[in-house]
Amino acid sequence: MDSKEEHPPAAEANGLSDLNKETVDLEHIPVEEVFEHLRCTKEGLTTEGAQQRVEIFGYNKLEEKNESKILKFLGFMWNPLSWVMEAAAIMAIALAHGGKDLRGNSMGIDFHDFVGIVILLVVNSTISFVEENNAGNAAAALMARLAPKAKALRDGTWNELDASLLVPGDIISIKLGDIIPADARLLQGDPLKIDQSALTGESLPVTKHPGGGVYSGSTCKQGEIEAVVIATGIHTFFGKAAHLVESTTHVGHFQKVLTSIGNFCICSIAIGMTIELIVMAAVQHRPYRQTVDNLLVLLIGGIPIAMPTVLSVTMAIGSHKLAQQGAITKRMTAIEEMAGMDVLCSDKTGTLTLNKLTVDNNIIEVFTRGYEKSDVVLMAARASRLENQDAIDFAIVAMLPDPKEARAGIEEVHFLPFNPTDKRTALTYLDAKGKMHRVSKGAPEQILNLAANKSEIERKVHQVIDNFAERGLRSLAVAYQEVPEGTKESAGGPWQFIGLLPLFDPPRHDSAETIRRALDLGVSVKMITGTFLVH
Repeated sequence: MDSKEEHPPAAEANGLSDLNKETVDLEHIPVEEVFEHLRCTKEGLTTEGAQQRVEIFGYNKLEEKNESKILKFLGFMWNPLSWVMEAAAIMAIALAHGGKDLRGNSMGIDFHDFVGIVILLVVNSTISFVEENNAGNAAAALMARLAPKAKALRDGTWNELDASLLVPGDIISIKLGDIIPADARLLQGDPLKIDQSALTGESLPVTKHPGGGVYSGSTCKQGEIEAVVIATGIHTFFGKAAHLVESTTHVGHFQKVLTSIGNFCICSIAIGMTIELIVMAAVQHRPYRQTVDNLLVLLIGGIPIAMPTVLSVTMAIGSHKLAQQGAITKRMTAIEEMAGMDVLCSDKTGTLTLNKLTVDNNIIEVFTRGYEKSDVVLMAARASRLENQDAIDFAIVAMLPDPKEARAGIEEVHFLPFNPTDKRTALTYLDAKGKMHRVSKGAPEQILNLAANKSEIERKVHQVIDNFAERGLRSLAVAYQEVPEGTKESAGGPWQFIGLLPLFDPPRHDSAETIRRALDLGVSVKMITGTFLVH
C-alpha cells in the first residue's frame, strides 16, 4: 500500500479540514512538511483521494452566488420610484371602490388604473432583467470557453484535466506558457521565470527557485518544473483578493440618483396629498370616491412613471454597443456608474503600457571606441537565448533585422544562463577564424565589476544609469572579452565595458489619447502600479 493511503479516511479528513481553516502556513514551511500536512507524496493522488479532497476544499474556482431568477426579477421592482407606483396600484385596488359617478351610478374597483400601473412595473423590470440575464449568459459562455486546463499526476500517470478539479496535494506540471492553475510550491528542478504582472504589476518576470511559491493566475515565461498544490479556489492569493473586492458594499452613483429622485417624489407627493386630503375632505366635503380618484391622479401624475423604462432601454442600447466592441456588461447599472466616474485608477503594466519590454535604440550609450550602437545590440543579442527566451532576451533579439544574425558567422561553445548570483548571461563562441570570444550582458553593477577600466568609467556609467532612471528606463550593460586560451573554462583576457541599453515598457498607442479624453471629460486619472509610487 502506498504511503499516501496509510492514513484512515476519517483521520485524514480531520487533518485536511484543519488545513481548510488555514491554520498552517503552507507557503513558508519546508516542502517536506507540506507533504506531511497535506497527506500526500510526490507520486500524486488517487482519483478517489482527490474526490474526497474536493468534498473538503471545494472546487478550484471562485464561488458564484446562485441568485434566484424570481428574486432577481422582483429586485428590479424594489426602488423608490417603484414604491410610489406600487402604492398607487394598492390604492387603486383597495381604496378606490364604492361611491357614485356624476350620473349617480355606483362605481366599482378601479381595475383600469391598477392594470396600467402593474403593466408599467412589469415592463420596467422585464427589460432590465432580460438584458442583465443575457449579459450574464454571454459572460458564462465566454468563461466556459476559456476554462483553463492543468496537467496533474493522478493514479501514477499524468493527465490533463480541468483546473477546477485540482485539490491541495495534487502534483502538477508547469512549463513555458502555462497559466498557474492554483497556488503551489515548486519541487526539484531549474528555476522558473514567472510573470506576476496581473497580480502585482511587476513588468519583469520574477525568478522562482525550487521550494518557492507560485500564485494562481500568474504565467510561466521560462522553464519547466513540477509543483505541489497548496491552495485552491477562494483560498488562493488571487481568490482572497477577489473575495475582498466582492465583499465590499458600495452604492453606485446611478442608484444614488434614482434614490434621490424617488425620495424627492415621495416627499413632494406626500405633502401634496396631505394638503389635498385636508382641502377636499375636511373643507370642501367632497365625496369619498372623488377624493380617492383625485389622490390617485396626484400620486400617479407626480412621479416620472416612464423614467425607469427610458433608463432601462437607454442602458440596454449602451450594453449592446459595448458588446459590439467586445465588452460584456454583466450589470447594466455599471454603464451609468461608469458615466458618472470622477476618478479613474489605472494599472500601468498591460493597461497603459503594452507589457512588452523594448530597447530604445536612439539613446543607447556606447563606452568603447570602435563600436557603434548596432554593435552593442548585436553583442547583447549574442549573450541572449534564441529559444525559450525570457522577456529581456526577446526584447533584445527583436532589435535585430533577423534573429538569426545573433549566431551568424560564429559557433556557440558555451552559454551561461542567468542566475541570481551572477545576475548576467554570457556566451563563449568561436568566430570564422577559429578565435574564441566571450560576451556578457546583465545588471550594470555586475558587468561594471568585470570591466578592466572600471575606475575610469564608473562615474559616467552611474550618471547614464541615473539619467535612464529619471526617464523611467531600466539599464542593461554589455561587456566583451577575448579568450586567447581557447577553452570555455578559461578566465580570458580583460573585459571591455561596451555599452548600456535602455529598457522600457512602451505605452499603448492609444494611452495618451484616452487619458486626454478622460481629462477633457473631467475625470481625474491616477496610475496605480507595483513599480512606482502613485502619481
